[in-house]
Amino acid sequence: MTIQNSPYQAFATLLTSSGHNVSPAELHGLLLGRSCAGAGFNAEEWLIDAAELLESEPQDNVRNALIGLQEMVKGELTGDDVTVVLLLPTDDAPLTDRAVALGQWCQGFLSGFGLNCRDSSALSTEATEVLQDLAAISQVQDALEESDDGENDYMEVMEYLRVAPLLLFSETKKDVPAAAKPSLH
Repeated sequence: MTIQNSPYQAFATLLTSSGHNVSPAELHGLLLGRSCAGAGFNAEEWLIDAAELLESEPQDNVRNALIGLQEMVKGELTGDDVTVVLLLPTDDAPLTDRAVALGQWCQGFLSGFGLNCRDSSALSTEATEVLQDLAAISQVQDALEESDDGENDYMEVMEYLRVAPLLLFSETKKDVPAAAKPSLH
C-alpha cells in the first residue's frame, strides 16, 4: 500500500487531476537536468519547459507547485547539502513501480540536460560517464525484480542519483563567469 500523502503521490494526484499524464519523476528529472546543464533558475523559462512536457499550459495550482519544486531544487543545488532529494515513489510501493519511476526520472534528466547544455564537448570524462550511466539507468525498469537483491540494487542506484546531479551542476557552473567585484579606489 502506497503512502497517500507522500510528496510523489501528492504531485501525481495534482498532475492527474489537472489532466496531465506525466510522471512527477520525469518532471523532476527534467527540472534537475536543465538546472544542471546551466539553464539557471528563471521561473518563466522553467514553466515553458514544463509546459512542453505537460503538453499544455499548467493551471495555477500546478504552476505554483512547479515553482515550489524549482525553489526546492535551487536550494539543493546551491546549498551546502551533498545530496538531492529525488521525487520518486516511497519504499512501500512495488519495486517495479519504483524502477519505472526511476527510469522516467533519468529520461527527464537527460532531456532537460540535453536541451540546455551549451557545450557537451567541454564536459569532463567523469561528467560524460555520469550522463552515460543515467542513460543506462533509464532502462533499469526491466532489470529489477522483487527480491532482496533487487531492493539493494535499487537503493544503490538511488544513492548514486542523489549525488550525480551535484557533480554535473558544479561542472557546468565553471562555465558561468563570476560577477565582477567592484574595485575600491
